[in-house]
Amino acid sequence: MHPTDLSMLPSPYQLQKMNWITTVVLAILHAGAVAALFTFSWRAFAVAVFLYWMATGLGISLGYHRLHTHRSYKVPRWLDYFFALCGALTLEGGPIFWVATHRIHHQKSDQPGDPHSPRDGAWWAHCGWILFGETNHNNTRLMSKYAPDLAKHRFYVWLNNWHWTPLVALAGLLYALGGLPLLLWGICLRVVFGLHATWMINSITHMYGSRRFNTRDDSRNTWWVALFTFGEGWHNNHHAHPTSARHGLTWYEFDLSWITIKVLRFLGVARSVQAARPDSVLVEQKAA
Repeated sequence: MHPTDLSMLPSPYQLQKMNWITTVVLAILHAGAVAALFTFSWRAFAVAVFLYWMATGLGISLGYHRLHTHRSYKVPRWLDYFFALCGALTLEGGPIFWVATHRIHHQKSDQPGDPHSPRDGAWWAHCGWILFGETNHNNTRLMSKYAPDLAKHRFYVWLNNWHWTPLVALAGLLYALGGLPLLLWGICLRVVFGLHATWMINSITHMYGSRRFNTRDDSRNTWWVALFTFGEGWHNNHHAHPTSARHGLTWYEFDLSWITIKVLRFLGVARSVQAARPDSVLVEQKAA
């Protein structure tokens, strides 16, 4: 159970006029992503790949999703905060906003009130809800109702209010170190790729793929999405076991985030790790 019964709260998401600030920022980033292709270098490519792993892999998959939203495992506070900082580098909002949105999604998945269900249209599920939905990225007070556990921490409140500052600081650093090419690859192309990868979890994995579990929603396991989202594409498995840190439940369901958590557990950093099995049993795995 989450800290509050979200089904008793009204959804903050509904169709609005276009969010022009969000739209303009995304348009600039997409233009920069295209421009990056004309400034290729192996150095810029390596930086983009590393930052993608750091921001989307550690920040979103390990951090915002499996740790902060579902608390499927525990780590020391410093690492908890570090994962949140990495998550902010994706430009997907601060931890309170992201966690609140995802908890609402699970409570109302593919039902009225779901922020991004393909039942409202594939385009809406992918990015329409960002462009035209009610913008609450900086509405920390409202979103804290859905994530009261995070709202107790000053760090999370600050990061939610100023979620864009880590990315701006990183952009300045990359420009200083490598000029425009490093900026285009490490920020524009990397952020755009990460956004669409995450948005595919909302759209593609609720429309295409296989279903191991008969969940009440339309979630699917989509192997090719899992490959570049660090295991998040095993979405039907996840909806069947939301508090499981393990999404890929068989040997052929590659889940890099689960492998990382197992390494952290072996090192004694991660504890209270919740892991589901294909037979629908959820067990707590003790630290090694």
